Amino acid sequence: MTVEQILPDAENRMRHAIDAMLHDFGTYRTGRANPAVLERVHVEYYGVETPVNQVANISVPEPRQLMITPFDKKMLPVIEKAIQKSDLGINPSNDGQNIRLVFPPMTEERRREMAKQVAHRAEQACVAIRNVRRDAIDHYKAAEKRKEISEDDLKQYESKVQKLTDKYIAEVHELQKKKEAELLEV
Repeated sequence: MTVEQILPDAENRMRHAIDAMLHDFGTYRTGRANPAVLERVHVEYYGVETPVNQVANISVPEPRQLMITPFDKKMLPVIEKAIQKSDLGINPSNDGQNIRLVFPPMTEERRREMAKQVAHRAEQACVAIRNVRRDAIDHYKAAEKRKEISEDDLKQYESKVQKLTDKYIAEVHELQKKKEAELLEV
């Protein structure tokens, strides 16, 4: 990797860390029904672990209800068991054609537990961003050893990488606060 490519590559990888965190934030349930909460639920389909949204149609008939209609009716009990085993905390209702998930109002304790999970996931994103920073600085130090850049250039590049890191870590904390506020909203 050339010296000119290190900073854009680091920024791209930091952006990916935030995108992954945002994707995970979508799977934490709030008081409203959201099909994204089922992304972490997998079922065995022809011997392969498959996400529920790939073996069934998921719709939101009411604000606090999800309806799961499997493409293959034989999958109803399998999907039902997978939901019961998951950490959703919702008991599925099977009517023979569909599975309904009714989202009860979240308790204060559950909201706080979800906020802790969000904080943990945000910290994982911060660690990933710091790892990208370390990797970029290591690349710059290696370039300096190869005499491709001077010691002064190294200090400037380290400063740029640190500013980029600070920017993305601030963004992580801002997104974390928004998600926690959404979770704790009654």
